[in-house]
Amino acid sequence: MSKGKFYLSQYKSDLERHAPDKVWIFDTTLRDGEQMPGVTYTIDEKILIAQKLDELRVPRIEAGFPITSEGETESVKMIAALGLDAQIVALARPLREDIDKALKCDVPYIHIFISTSDLHIETMMKTTREEVLKQTVEGIEYAKEHGVFVEYSPQDATRTDMDYLIEICKAAEDAGAEMLNIPDTVGVMTPRMTYEFFKELKASTRVPLSAHAHNDLGQATANTLAAIEAGAEQAHVCVNGLGERAGNTSLEEVVVCLAAQYEIETGIDTTKIADTSALVERLSGIYMPSSTPIIGDNAFSHEAGIHVHGVLSHSGNYEILSPEFVGKRSRLVAGKHAGRHGISNMIEDLGLDPSRDQLKAIAAEVKKLGDSGKAVTDADLYAIAKHVMDLKDEDYVKLQQLLVVSGNTITPTASVTLIVDGKEHTGSGVGNGPIDSAINAIRNVVNGFAEITLEKFTMKAITGGTDAVADVTVHLKRGEKFVTANGVSGDTVMASVDAILKGMNRLLSKENHVSG
Repeated sequence: MSKGKFYLSQYKSDLERHAPDKVWIFDTTLRDGEQMPGVTYTIDEKILIAQKLDELRVPRIEAGFPITSEGETESVKMIAALGLDAQIVALARPLREDIDKALKCDVPYIHIFISTSDLHIETMMKTTREEVLKQTVEGIEYAKEHGVFVEYSPQDATRTDMDYLIEICKAAEDAGAEMLNIPDTVGVMTPRMTYEFFKELKASTRVPLSAHAHNDLGQATANTLAAIEAGAEQAHVCVNGLGERAGNTSLEEVVVCLAAQYEIETGIDTTKIADTSALVERLSGIYMPSSTPIIGDNAFSHEAGIHVHGVLSHSGNYEILSPEFVGKRSRLVAGKHAGRHGISNMIEDLGLDPSRDQLKAIAAEVKKLGDSGKAVTDADLYAIAKHVMDLKDEDYVKLQQLLVVSGNTITPTASVTLIVDGKEHTGSGVGNGPIDSAINAIRNVVNGFAEITLEKFTMKAITGGTDAVADVTVHLKRGEKFVTANGVSGDTVMASVDAILKGMNRLLSKENHVSG
């Protein structure tokens, strides 16, 4: 794992003395993560995520629960056949039917689970502790007969009677289980409770322990770290903290905390965390709030004047770790809390050199815009600076005309006429919807668009009802240059196109960008 620059407290807890030197990362984005309501992946999307996780150097990938559907079986089998460095895992109950289905996927590793809490046994399974123990042993022994690595999970472990939990875990060990995963299935634990819980289990079992925490009460990452402090050697995680209900433990939080706060090796290539997160966002349709730790848009963004001044003086003043460590970078943001020092730095990055009085006027306009409740994008800052400095340069790309045709029986198609560097050019494009087709039409006219990536697209309604006004914000990147732009209109397509064109004009130079 690559080293980053960490600016953390020097205090170290004595709880860390039981923590292992290395922790295995077991990613279940494709299994437990897909169980988040509203999330579903195609087989091709699952393969893309698995390959990305492998690039991230995740050692164990739970690809799915084969018994649930033929499509699930096929996706697990195809992922297992990719030849990835990661071990591919299939989930199964301790039933021959489940295990046979997993074995047909040619996986080297089967994760067997069964509920062990009295609540689950009596109300959901309608059986007995004795029958659960019997099924556990028979299922593990059957899987081991086929030469696979077996991990065993007593589901709802943290609400299971401890004496019975220890009994069934020992029976699983004796049957051949090589890893015991302890799920906090409904997220009832606190970090201190988790530490004592795992400490007792560690003293009573032989094989390595794994922690699987859910985030129902917002403590999944803290509980996972507490389990590791007590000696757990593996953590179950999901990219972006996806999962049932409020989600599972976040991969990025656990990996970064282990590296930065504990100096524990995971083998993960942390510089690929941001890209992996972005892929899962796009394919799952679940976008992280800007305030999300580590991978959120604001994780390394600074607006307040004092903070910006501090970061410009030394990044460690307000960044506890180097953003490059996780594949991100620092950003300064204009807004009503911004100081002249930060705005001056941002204006300089735009290639402008205002006088002291002009800078003061620009800062005043930025604060005024911020006070009105509007987020100030990079394009807004540039427009303000141009106005204050009385710059007459015109936008490189201007929209002359846009026509979009869409319907339930036709492929959305757009034709566009643009004025590019003073010359008129026309083009067309198709897409998944009217917005996508309009953007593709622009892309086909302006060759330089091929070098621009749309990092994020967000839309919100400013007003309610069918006449709602759309507010679109885009994050665009070209090479190392990154800009934000905004468009507002009663027409969602026009709001989107306006935002895209504003961003393009900040990124494109005035040469060689018109299609032939």
